[in-house]
Amino acid sequence: MAAAVRLVSERGTTALPVGDLADAADVSRQLVYLQFGDRDALLVAAAADLVERDFLPDIGDGGESPHARVLAMARHFAGRRPFYRAMLTGSCAFAMSRALNRLFGSLVTPAGLREAFGDLDETTAQDLAALITGGTGAIVNDWLIDADEPLDPDELTGRLLHLLTALTRGRLVRYRSAEAALGEPEHAAPSIRRRKTM
Repeated sequence: MAAAVRLVSERGTTALPVGDLADAADVSRQLVYLQFGDRDALLVAAAADLVERDFLPDIGDGGESPHARVLAMARHFAGRRPFYRAMLTGSCAFAMSRALNRLFGSLVTPAGLREAFGDLDETTAQDLAALITGGTGAIVNDWLIDADEPLDPDELTGRLLHLLTALTRGRLVRYRSAEAALGEPEHAAPSIRRRKTM
């Protein structure tokens, strides 16, 4: 997996022959297929391994401040931009985006959501976590792919924390206010129309 990260980073693409990946790791192509099934599965596994080895230890057991955790994440991705950019624009982009969403999801805890947004039922907490992680993933993806060099982890951290602050300030907004802003469709289910808070 380390050889896959190195080769993708050097070449700036995921369009690599399995033979090249096997040669870089000094293993047979058959072993790659037996272990991973195909090239894209190997590359996504390599990305997950990279996150587990190089990022998760930097955030410790979760006792760090949100700023420290987000900054560690931004620094990790900035430091490995060639790899992640290739992964997010190549053949395994969808699988990679899902893997990153799972990563961001691991940083959003039910206790943290309740602290920020008050008492939430389980479904609302899960939906809010999905909204936050999907949005964070989209912002990080765009930053990695399109932002000018050099990437600024402090700037991204500030943006993400500012968004979290904006979301938590609106936690007392009534559901009807959200309906008015979004425009409630005539055919919305009565149970959805009756909800009072977000």
